[in-house]
Amino acid sequence: MSFPVDMLQRMEKSAVVAGFSVEKTEHAVPLARALLAGGIDVVELTLRTPAAMEAVKAIAREVPETLLGVGTILTPAQARETKAAGAHFGVSPGMNPRVIQAASEAGLPFAPGICTPSDLEAAIELGCRFVKFFPAEASGGVAYLKSMAAPYKHLGIRYFPLGGLNAGNMADYLAMDDVPTIGGSWIVKKELVDRGDWEGITARAAEVMAICRKG
Repeated sequence: MSFPVDMLQRMEKSAVVAGFSVEKTEHAVPLARALLAGGIDVVELTLRTPAAMEAVKAIAREVPETLLGVGTILTPAQARETKAAGAHFGVSPGMNPRVIQAASEAGLPFAPGICTPSDLEAAIELGCRFVKFFPAEASGGVAYLKSMAAPYKHLGIRYFPLGGLNAGNMADYLAMDDVPTIGGSWIVKKELVDRGDWEGITARAAEVMAICRKG
């Protein structure tokens, strides 16, 4: 399923999607609220821990102001479960046609991961126009993305770079007109979450949003 225009516009307004995992379900809601207090209202909670899906449900239920994405969706069943849990969109690290199909059938806007022109063409063939570029920095960064994207520019494809981004290079990606938002896994530091330092998370989110405003 393609991304609704209003959802992409909201992601573009936010400019940054905070990516994170949670080890404990009880951390999910205060973490989402801490990010919201710092100005980040779009998140991607990854399915990398046993607590993940319950955490998705908790945020969907208790922090409705947040545009809630779920990452590391690797199977069709996870795509369906993500939609049922109340998430607004899904993301995967790779380009799995069966996962894209399941997301479409479930009504879950979905961004598959791509890294090569062949990946991108496979995603386009399945109706995707908003894709995750991953791993962004390790693949060659902005220069590589510009080069890869060039032959497809007329199709209106938009990219969501993740992997290796930070406060120092995020502006370079956001300067591209076909990058509405970037993924930031550096914002939520595990040690801050582990000790419940929600004010620290809020401060980091606010710093990132200040960079976006300067851009």
